[in-house]
Amino acid sequence: MSLKSSLAITTGKSAYWFLHKFRNGGSSLPGKLTTKIDPDILKVLGQNYDVIVITGTNGKTLTTALTVKVLGQKFDHVLTNPSGSNMEQGIVTTFLTAKKSKRGRQIAVLEVDEANVIKVTKYIKPLAFVFTNIFRDQMDRYGEIYTTYQKILDGVALAPEATIIANGDASIFNSKKLPNPIQYYGFNNQPDGEKMADVNTDGILCPVCQHILHYKFIVYSNLGKYYCPNCGFNRPELNYQLTSIDQLTPASSSFTIDGTAFNLHIGGLYNVYNALAAYAVGKFMGVDSADIATALNDPDERVFGRQEQIQVGDKEITIVLVKNPVGLNQVIDMVGTETQPFSLVGLLNANYADGLDTSWIWDGEFEKLPKMNIKQFMTGGERYKDITFRLKVAGVTDDKLLVEPNLQDVIAKFKDLPTKRVYVFATYTAMLQLRKQLAEDGYIKEGI
Repeated sequence: MSLKSSLAITTGKSAYWFLHKFRNGGSSLPGKLTTKIDPDILKVLGQNYDVIVITGTNGKTLTTALTVKVLGQKFDHVLTNPSGSNMEQGIVTTFLTAKKSKRGRQIAVLEVDEANVIKVTKYIKPLAFVFTNIFRDQMDRYGEIYTTYQKILDGVALAPEATIIANGDASIFNSKKLPNPIQYYGFNNQPDGEKMADVNTDGILCPVCQHILHYKFIVYSNLGKYYCPNCGFNRPELNYQLTSIDQLTPASSSFTIDGTAFNLHIGGLYNVYNALAAYAVGKFMGVDSADIATALNDPDERVFGRQEQIQVGDKEITIVLVKNPVGLNQVIDMVGTETQPFSLVGLLNANYADGLDTSWIWDGEFEKLPKMNIKQFMTGGERYKDITFRLKVAGVTDDKLLVEPNLQDVIAKFKDLPTKRVYVFATYTAMLQLRKQLAEDGYIKEGI
């Protein structure tokens, strides 16, 4: 190790210790300081690791957390970035926190931002990439879905021997020929029929002839058993198949993959895909199906801001991250399975990490909400006016709507809501701000 690398690592570790000892956390700054001293430090930090990179639009954080649990059934220690700090500096920080080992190569499962894949593969050649999905998201950062996918492929091109484990129900992952070995996971839980995606759906043009894709069945959005009636392009053969969904509630899911039954203590059809991806990685790494089922059945699967449940007085607060139309609509469908009356809080920010443009909320199916058993709505966040107006247009009446621009007032009003169950839809920085305030108020141990 060079003197420069040694100095960089010492500086980063010292910054991490200080921030976590006296400032209640810090997942990016240590890595930023480290790379400032040695821009190539990832090559040194990651040299003894077999790395699995998890990337895509939605589901990266939970897929990463579930994959770590699955691999923990076979491997003693799996390094990961649990806070969701998935850009280069956060990944550097993750390696800085690793414990020294004399056991040779170790496993690292890393959530990586789509545009930062190339910043990882420039220095580290992963064992595998996991592709979750590509949806329209943060147009100011990524552009259209094909631009986003190309950013990922630019990074993958530097690791042509790594196995790709991709969502086979997303046609975009079958749109380009790659030198990498590829395995696919997907749904086969519905009989074949004849369907077309909604006219507002992205990514439904055949990559071969540009004809509109048809579907034998649709799971949601552009995901499903697709085919082109014009040129014959179709979904590839699946290596890992979900064959049935037995139950979906806002807090749990039961389903079958390759003949094995699974129970996930987290709700939403979209999260079943995350579990399926973790299963695929587990099988790729040699974990037995029964052990994967044990890992996924862990009741502590929730990660911060992803259906995280927090007790505030007598209220059960469930925080759900929302950041784009497809994810939002899936969350709306999830709370639509709630059998008890509940209250709904919407917190909207528009910072860099959220996406600066809030127009995406107009593609959300908010019109479904007034038809649900929601006793009270409340809005907040830095762009509270935008989310308030959107709910009013969706049909939420003034007598059911509270507007609280100040986050402390939002938390104070939790106790006054008329239902025990409260769902909070929050964009990324709004979720972080909410958790930080809840920590300061003593409802959780620490913020992010």
